Amino acid sequence: MNLKPANWDSLPGPDDIHLAELPNGLTVLTRSNFSSQSVVISGYLPAGSVFDPEDRLGLAYFTAVSLMRGTAERSFQDIYNCLEDVGASLSIGAGMHTASFGGRSLTEDLPLLLGLLSDALRQPTFPEVYVERLRSQMLAAIAIREEDTGDMASITFDQLLFAGHPYAHPEDGYRETVQRISRDDLHAFHRTHYGPRGMVLAVVGAVEPQQVFDLAEKAFGGWQNPAQVDAPRLPPLRPLTETVRKHVFIPGKSQTNLVMGTFGPKRTSEDHLVASIGNNIFGQFGMMGRIGDVVREQSGLAYHASASLNAWIDAGSWEVSAGVNPANLEKTIALIKDEIRRLISEPVSQEELEDSQSHYIGRLPLSLESNAGVAAALLKMHRFNLGLDYYKRFPALVSQITAEQVLEVARRYLDPEKLVIVSAGPETTPAGGVQ
Repeated sequence: MNLKPANWDSLPGPDDIHLAELPNGLTVLTRSNFSSQSVVISGYLPAGSVFDPEDRLGLAYFTAVSLMRGTAERSFQDIYNCLEDVGASLSIGAGMHTASFGGRSLTEDLPLLLGLLSDALRQPTFPEVYVERLRSQMLAAIAIREEDTGDMASITFDQLLFAGHPYAHPEDGYRETVQRISRDDLHAFHRTHYGPRGMVLAVVGAVEPQQVFDLAEKAFGGWQNPAQVDAPRLPPLRPLTETVRKHVFIPGKSQTNLVMGTFGPKRTSEDHLVASIGNNIFGQFGMMGRIGDVVREQSGLAYHASASLNAWIDAGSWEVSAGVNPANLEKTIALIKDEIRRLISEPVSQEELEDSQSHYIGRLPLSLESNAGVAAALLKMHRFNLGLDYYKRFPALVSQITAEQVLEVARRYLDPEKLVIVSAGPETTPAGGVQ
């Protein structure tokens, strides 16, 4: 079966991706695209929430979103005036493992964009007035989250599945931990976690690789931080030995949100792509795969129902989410367990497999049509050591997956008797009804 699209040769590969490293450890990835006179930058550095102290969860995120509020060279207003004057954009945030950044501009304004990024990453001042405004915004977002049944089911699921591990906590922390974070904490976090070692910068657009390297060297070549610490050793995950069940009562709600699942393969695992194809069949493709068909379409038990495979550096999760009438909660859980049993007891059909394979291969060129899509792809290939030829090899990798492999990987991770099951919404009786 030849699933390779006609436009596959235009995708990024070793022949047009340029990789270079500055002496200080910063990696530069470039791909030229002269179809328009614009450029996209994207990247990350190892300053994520895995470094957060337990009593100050949210510190990495708070630090990252504060960086552009003022620097030693520019005020908050100066930074945004510079961007607005040339129609450019730049933002910085943080996830579990990294602080990330992204921006776009006309090619002629790339030096300005990299200069602003360098200024924000290297010498932020954390002005008190903006720190307090950001704290208020974070606390307001957390308060909204605490009233959202979907968010609370998802957060509680992570807390139970990843207990004792940084993945158990949301990157933006909790109300009490954000309130404890001081301006001195932001300075200290920046001082010990922001540096060029491990930083990756991807630039895609109407630029030559040597031009990008020269500009990156000018903006970041003099950056050194001897105090920059290495990523911490993460604790081992505890395997599930039985099903863990919890309900989160949120007053005033009429709908219950359900999240149930277990561990999945990490992104660098050989199981990941096979599991991803299996999950597509299980709960994503078409009208949300088998889960959507059985739970929503055939039984009418859920407003929405789907499965997701979430893969990170240290671990992953394989989970099913649904929004249900509280009276249908137990029936929905039982149906999802039945579909898990089906996935691990018999191979998926050849039609299901080929439909998912065609979908995976056919959608990839569309995701790489934009400069931003290509920049994200370059970062993914580098971060997970996939190889610069990954997307060239992708059709063959997907086409070679068999129904037997999907069955084997599903059995390796899924057990209907060992799940984390979390619901959030109105108070329920043991039978699933509303009290």
